[in-house]
Amino acid sequence: MPVADGGDGAGELLGRLLGAGRVDAAATGPLGDAVTAPVYFNADKRLAIIEMATVAGLALLKPSAYDPLHATTRGVGELIRAALELGAKRLIIGIGGSATTDGGIGMAHALGVRFYDAQGRALQPEDGVLAEIRRVDMSGLDARIRALDIQAMCDVDNPLLGERGAARVYAPQKGATPAQVEQLDAGLDNLASVLARDLSLDVRAVPGAGAAGGLGAGLMVFLGARLCRGVDVILDALGLDAALQGADLVITAEGLADAQTLRGKAPAGVAARAKRHGAPCLLLAGSVADDADVLRECGVTAAMSICPGSVSLQEAMDNAAHYLEVAAENAVRVFCSGYDRGRFL
Repeated sequence: MPVADGGDGAGELLGRLLGAGRVDAAATGPLGDAVTAPVYFNADKRLAIIEMATVAGLALLKPSAYDPLHATTRGVGELIRAALELGAKRLIIGIGGSATTDGGIGMAHALGVRFYDAQGRALQPEDGVLAEIRRVDMSGLDARIRALDIQAMCDVDNPLLGERGAARVYAPQKGATPAQVEQLDAGLDNLASVLARDLSLDVRAVPGAGAAGGLGAGLMVFLGARLCRGVDVILDALGLDAALQGADLVITAEGLADAQTLRGKAPAGVAARAKRHGAPCLLLAGSVADDADVLRECGVTAAMSICPGSVSLQEAMDNAAHYLEVAAENAVRVFCSGYDRGRFL
């Protein structure tokens, strides 16, 4: 069964599961370039599904182009506007895999929200202005948003700020230096303070507010969205619980298995449901970190790397399909050997 958690591929998968056809829309990419991205739309249900990674995702950039201070979520707002033009009354948005740490201000700006500095000058989100914001004006927000039910699928449950926040945990993966991490965390803190004062909404400690570089917080505050665990939305749509009835073994996979997997990633969701049904769950991963033992808490019986010895990252990526096939076959052979003798369980 194909599984996702709100990150790359979640929109396409959920669109297929919920009978939504693809409509391409013009939007702004993470660094201001023009991109074409899909909106999945079910006209009968007036349901739209979008994926932030298609317009603001890290996978859209080469590592040499990572720019954590200026990457924008503007394209997300443009996709939301495209969904409104289609007549959507309900929107599901996957918010994993981001290249951004802008707190969702790019998305909000695209939908009519305006930001001002201490001198009353209008600010452009792409200019890295989080720390300069002193006032938020919601009066220009697209009026259709009020009638739009928005559900944001988070792939992590991190808060907005602090040691487990959007900047300190994820910005380094998006190219941020230690100094930039501190700058981004301070900027998000400033934004949260202004929002709490101007809009009477304090989302700093809300689980998932730190998802997608703070887009989770932005969706809540600016658009009234509900945050949810993306993997649960996907697994419910897939009907995984029914498929697990009587299952002997569950195999799931991930690029890097580590303690962060527990924070809402797809394998943790799969493992938790396998545990609920009494089935062992094997996690195959490109790499298994030293702290991966904590995954037993959510039902992972064992986590194993698929890589055959010491290989480079590029080699592992180039040969991932073959390595996964070989590792899965060996894992099932071991399982069957023990199971036939009544010893595995």
